[in-house]
This record gives sequence, C-alpha cells and structure tokens, in this order.
Amino acid sequence: MRARITGTGTYLPQQVLTNEDIEQRIDTSDAWIFSRTGIRARHVAAKDETTSDLAEHAARKALEAAGRSADDVDLIVVATCTPEIIFPACGALLQCKLGVTRGAAFDVNAVCSGFLYALAVADKFVASGQAKCAVVVGTEVFSRLLDWSDRRTCVLFGDGAGAVVLEPHAEHGILSTHLHADGRQADILRADGYVNDGQLHDHAFLHMDGRAVFRFAVTALESVCQEALATNNLHGSDIDWLVPHQANIRIITATAQKLGLPPERVVTTVEHHGNTSAASVPLALDSAVRDGRIQAGQHVLLEAVGGGMTWGAALLRW
Repeated sequence: MRARITGTGTYLPQQVLTNEDIEQRIDTSDAWIFSRTGIRARHVAAKDETTSDLAEHAARKALEAAGRSADDVDLIVVATCTPEIIFPACGALLQCKLGVTRGAAFDVNAVCSGFLYALAVADKFVASGQAKCAVVVGTEVFSRLLDWSDRRTCVLFGDGAGAVVLEPHAEHGILSTHLHADGRQADILRADGYVNDGQLHDHAFLHMDGRAVFRFAVTALESVCQEALATNNLHGSDIDWLVPHQANIRIITATAQKLGLPPERVVTTVEHHGNTSAASVPLALDSAVRDGRIQAGQHVLLEAVGGGMTWGAALLRW
C-alpha cells in the first residue's frame, strides 16, 4: 500500500509586498532583486494572522479537494520553523481549528525542507496502515524573522501555507522519500534567538551566508534527486514534473539542468511568492495540480533544502 496525495490546498496572506515597495525601505531595486533571485513579490501576514491560521485555510482547501472532512482525519503533521507560540505545537492548534478530534497532531522543524520531512513521516503512517487520512501542512510566517534593514535577506522570504491530504492507494502515490541533514553546516543559515527566564535572548533574525548556501544547495539537491531516481530505476528524462523548493531561480535552474529537465517541466512560483520556507513546495505543487499540469500517472519529483542544513526529495507516481 502507498500513501497517495488526494487533495492539495494553499493560502497566501492578502498583503502583497512588491520589490518596488521594498525600494522605499532600503537601498535596493527591482532589477537587482529579480536578477539575483527571480522574485518580484511576496505575501506578508497581517498582524493578527498566526501560523496556524494560515495552515487552517490551506488544510481546509486540501480537504475540500480530497472530498474529505474533519471527521475523516486521523493524523496531522505540520512543518514550520515559525510557530506562533512555544507550545502547544502548531499541529495541535490546527487540529482544534479544523475540529479534528482523533489521532496524532505534531510539528516537524527542518526549516525549508520541513514539508518533505513532514511528508515522509506521514507517508510511513499511511503506507503502514496506522493512519487512513493524513493532513500534511507547510506553513510559515517568515516575515517576522527578518531584519528589514538587511537587503541580503529581507527581499528573499514571504509568508504562506500549503497542504496535502494523504490516503492509502494500491498503486499510485509516494514511491520513495529521501531525507538528509548535516549539522556541521548549521552556521550558514540560522536564527539564533531563544527564550530563557521569560526573556528573548540574542537577536531572533535570520542570518545567511548566501554564497555558502547556494553552493551547498546545488550539490545537495542534485545528489538527493539522483538518489530518488536510482532507488526507483528511473532517469531524469522519466520525470514529468520537478516541483522544487522555491528559494532562488538560479538554484532551481541549476538543479533542473543537472537532471536534464527543460524549464517547461519545472514548476516555479518564486516570482510571485518568494521563499516561503516549508510552505514553498506544497504551494508550487498545488499551483500545478489546480491548473491541470500534473495529471494521473505522471512522475513528480519534489525536492528541498533548508537550514540545518537539511535536504530531501520525494518521488511520486501521481
């Protein structure tokens, strides 16, 4: 038995912050941002919107697409590195908001690789028969980790949520998942803040060594994608759609080229959403599902890399 995605859904906050808007805040330009990242705009959560709020909207759309209700759900796995509170977990808060009353609900934090990690965990529950209907969500309010005076980082990220519903299927579904981490690389992408004695210590802003992250990402993503292909006796030419983490158009392009995939077989949303961390892959996936690009029987390869450093891939027969 496999775990198959039977519904997808997304949510993006109403406020859109364009490159031109950022020009008014810091010394940068639309041309500079777009040429280096491929980003034109990103969405920013309202002050009263929480991480679990975004997750709820996306999860409800995914359940609707799958033809399921809260009564069917017996597992919730949320990927986020920006929860609204220390605990309870965002997964538990989402469970309450959806009206789900049974099964496990918990969080996974692997930063931008989080959705792939959460998907892999839920896959094991569904494929083994321990869960019949799982909701997997990547949700982030990343704008609250940004130093808006640092043009190297604040232009890159946005807020949003993406969700999928997993159910068992005899043939189609997740063929394999592949997860990795290298804690020796923790310093190149991090947010150092922590709470002690009721006080926030250090500066809880995102810090990134952009060049180091780029080099690491291109190598790691090619390796994990080749691992997924080899495990399933496939080649790059067998992939109908690559759905990558939407971090940077140059990383996306480099990975696709190494796999021998033309641009028309790569799903990209980075121009309109920026890097939404754990929400990025399910946002892109939902876009390609809803506009009809992804069809039953096709091979779909998901991949992501994030802080930790973490990286992963999932190969699906849709």
